[in-house]
Amino acid sequence: MTQLAKLPIGIQTFSKIREGDYAYVDKTPLINRLVTEGSYYFLSRPRRFGKSLLVSTMQDLFEGRRDLFKGLDIEDKWDWETTYPVIKISFGGGTARNLESMQRIVGSVLRSNQAHLGVECAHPEHGGVCFKELIEAVYKKTGQEVVILVDEYDKFIVDNLDQIEVARQGRDVLRDLYSVIKDSDAYIKFAFLTGVSKFSKMSVFSGLNNLEDISLSPDYATLCGYTEHDLNTTFAAHLEGADRDEVRSWYNG
Repeated sequence: MTQLAKLPIGIQTFSKIREGDYAYVDKTPLINRLVTEGSYYFLSRPRRFGKSLLVSTMQDLFEGRRDLFKGLDIEDKWDWETTYPVIKISFGGGTARNLESMQRIVGSVLRSNQAHLGVECAHPEHGGVCFKELIEAVYKKTGQEVVILVDEYDKFIVDNLDQIEVARQGRDVLRDLYSVIKDSDAYIKFAFLTGVSKFSKMSVFSGLNNLEDISLSPDYATLCGYTEHDLNTTFAAHLEGADRDEVRSWYNG
C-alpha cells in the first residue's frame, strides 16, 4: 500500500514542506511567470490562504536552493547560477497596539535582515532610513539587485481598526517603510507585497505607482490556495470516499 504524503497543515515554510515530504501543489509556473513578466506586485488574499508559504517559496527560489525544487515545473526553467539577496519583511508574528511597539517590530525585522545578509544600517533607529541603507548596502556587497518580499504588509493597520488613531500611526509607519521601495528602484530586481486588505495604494504605498495589483487577476487566481483540480490530483487519495458535494458547499466561493 502506497503511503500517503503528509498534509502540510499550518506549515508556512517551503523548505519544511519539501524536506518533510509533505503534499505540495506546484505554484512555480505562476511564480516564474510573475518574475518573467514584471518586477513589482501586490497580492491580497484572506488569512490562512497560503500567502506566507508563497513568500517562503519565492525566497528559496531567488536564493538558489535548487534541491528544494527538484521535480517541480520550474527546475529546468530557472537560472540557478545566479542568486539574489532577499530582504524579507514579515509582520505576521505578534500584535502591535501602539506606535512604540510598531517601531520596535520594524527595528527587529530590519536587524534580522542585517544579520542574515551580513550588513549594517548606519541609522538603525529610523525604519525608513535604515531600510534604504540596507537595500543599498546589500547591493554594494553582492553586486546583485535585491529582492524584497513583504508578508502581511498591513498588519499594523488591520490589528488596530478598533482604535483609529493608532491605525493611522500604523499607516504612517508603513508608508515611511514602503516609500523606500520606489526610491530604490535602481537596486531592486523584484518586489512582492502581500496582505489581507486592499487599502488605498495612495495612503499606504505613497507614490509606489508601479506596483501591479494582481489580487483579482484571472491569470493569477490560483497563485494561492487549492482548486478542485488539486483535490482530484495532489489530494485525491486523502479525499477518497469524501462527499464532494458537501466539500463544495463548504468551500466553493
